[in-house]
Amino acid sequence: MSPALDMRKGSTAVLVLTLLAKQPMYGYQLVKELEQRSDGYFNLKEGTLYPALHRLEKDGLVRSEWKVTDQGPARKYYHITDKGKRALDKSIDEWGTFARKLLAVLDSAS
Repeated sequence: MSPALDMRKGSTAVLVLTLLAKQPMYGYQLVKELEQRSDGYFNLKEGTLYPALHRLEKDGLVRSEWKVTDQGPARKYYHITDKGKRALDKSIDEWGTFARKLLAVLDSAS
């Protein structure tokens, strides 16, 4: 597995929670929003997204509900929970520290 793929895979939960902190979304909407915000860098596949959503739901960080829409079939919307918001805040701090420390090491290598 490439280092870039490893890094992206390790960031799936925090990325999903970040989007859900703004508004509830359904799976395809999450994929498209993430793609758009990252200029295509993050392109989650179903085999990555849905297992991550199920883990987040099992851990109580998100909850889901089916909604009937006028524009098509019912969709499963995911909502961040209070526990998920606390986990997101902690993850943002951890990722910030990780990024700063990684860049410090990379900067010292040149």
